[in-house]
Amino acid sequence: MEIKGKAAVVTGASRGVGQATAIELATQGCDLVLVHRNSESDAEATAQQARALGVQAFVVQADVSQDQDCRRIADTAQQQIGHLEIVVNNAGTTKFIHHHDVESVCVDDWHRMMDVNVMGPFQVFRACLPLLQAADSAEVVNVASIAGLTFPGSSIPYGASKAALINLTLSLARAFGPDQIRVNAIAPGFIDGQWLQQGLGERFSEIKQAVVQSNPLQAVCQPADVAAAILSVIQGSDLMTGATLTVDGGQILGSPVL
Repeated sequence: MEIKGKAAVVTGASRGVGQATAIELATQGCDLVLVHRNSESDAEATAQQARALGVQAFVVQADVSQDQDCRRIADTAQQQIGHLEIVVNNAGTTKFIHHHDVESVCVDDWHRMMDVNVMGPFQVFRACLPLLQAADSAEVVNVASIAGLTFPGSSIPYGASKAALINLTLSLARAFGPDQIRVNAIAPGFIDGQWLQQGLGERFSEIKQAVVQSNPLQAVCQPADVAAAILSVIQGSDLMTGATLTVDGGQILGSPVL
């Protein structure tokens, strides 16, 4: 897809992968609806960077687990821009719980992760669907995780939610391909950013170094790496749909065998 002159919704756009993706889209002439849950100043800073690149950028405070908030996201795109061709479902949440510590996993943990990580992308897609169907061609990219494939994630509910997101990607791709809406997923590995730094705390540097040493490419993702992968899906072949692209330095492969 040629993205100049197109419009995109990016959720979780105030920092990390969402912010990097928004700036990449803006650099190439794409207008933006930037969604955040509770980081208005960061989201507005991202919008200001985008506007300085010559595009429109609108900030929406929303919790994607709430359907009425998702409808408001779509309404903003309709009212402020008038069209929508791209959706990047990047908003997500987790709780760091060792996989063996099943007694520490509560019902609220399951509900929150499934509501944000699975229901959220579905509800954003559903709210934006009329606009996507009105476009000649549309792209949806869901940000999953290698935790949804085979690699351990931050908790069992998190991995399960990302596996469900990958399955949701397949279902939407199958159902809406005839409308020329392509739905794909990105599955990052360890991302060197604020989210994991906060979650892992003092163990962050130790774990990051262990992942670097075990990865075949001897590196971990930066937010810009994931953003580049998202842009490659949006701008790549129009015959790609229902795919999940891993971006992890080879982390999912495990340690190299000598």
